[in-house]
Amino acid sequence: MSLISRFGENPRGTGANANLDKLVAGEANEPVLEEALANFRASVLAWSGAEFGRARTPAKTVRRRSWRLAAGWALAGVLVAGGVGSGIQERQHKLELARIAAEARAAEQRRVIAEQRAREEEDLLANVDSDVSREVPSAMEPLARLMADDETR
Repeated sequence: MSLISRFGENPRGTGANANLDKLVAGEANEPVLEEALANFRASVLAWSGAEFGRARTPAKTVRRRSWRLAAGWALAGVLVAGGVGSGIQERQHKLELARIAAEARAAEQRRVIAEQRAREEEDLLANVDSDVSREVPSAMEPLARLMADDETR
């Protein structure tokens, strides 16, 4: 059974199928056919060798990194909480130091004011003492001279 009888007549006529008829009948030039098949085989082997020899990038596998993402967010949360907490603690510490310093300044001011009042009271008492202990009145002057004379002797 030939190819022509299987698929029917060629519409271009029998002259176009002369090589095909020879091939089916086995009358073809075997060296030409062998050469064509050898060239095809060589090109397939060359292509195969080139494909196996070229550097290939491995196919990327999709890895589930959801735990890494969650761990990253958890670590970020811990860091933020630690930063905020230490900031609040630092602020409270500064406020406490400022309160202690304000109390110390207030105590110093109270001490200074108390010393000043004490000096003013001493000055007032000295003024009162000097005002009260003025010179003896003129009516008592002879007695005062007598006493002054007694003291000088």
